[in-house]
Amino acid sequence: MTGFTSHMDTALSEARAAADAGEVPVGAVIIGPEGTVLARARNRMRERHDPTAHAEMLAIRAACAALGSERLTGCDLYVTLEPCPACAGAIAAARLARLYYGASDPKSGGVAQGPRVFDHKQAHHRPEIYSGIAEREAADLLRAFFAARR
Repeated sequence: MTGFTSHMDTALSEARAAADAGEVPVGAVIIGPEGTVLARARNRMRERHDPTAHAEMLAIRAACAALGSERLTGCDLYVTLEPCPACAGAIAAARLARLYYGASDPKSGGVAQGPRVFDHKQAHHRPEIYSGIAEREAADLLRAFFAARR
């Protein structure tokens, strides 16, 4: 990819903020077609008492609001953890062009693990998918977070 710039550092920064707040350390950022940051978010499920307040969902909502559209055509999502099935469904509904994620999630993932949402014929859209971006840093954040709670 010529001229590719990863924005995973921004997502990792959000993940660290989530961990500092006692949330599972997942962060996300959405980049517009021109390369600008449209939204950044972190998990806030405990804070908001909302099981849908995943980093991806919050970033998608904010980016849609910023653009005044329910579609994020041409936009990229960077997230530190493989999206769950619900977030994968939202990614398809928003028509994000590309998904970049860090750590795989064998237990709750919905992209390369588990139900593989984008592989179903019922999926209305399949983004380009790139996994393993800053995987070690993302996985280390998650491991440290859960080790501290055991």
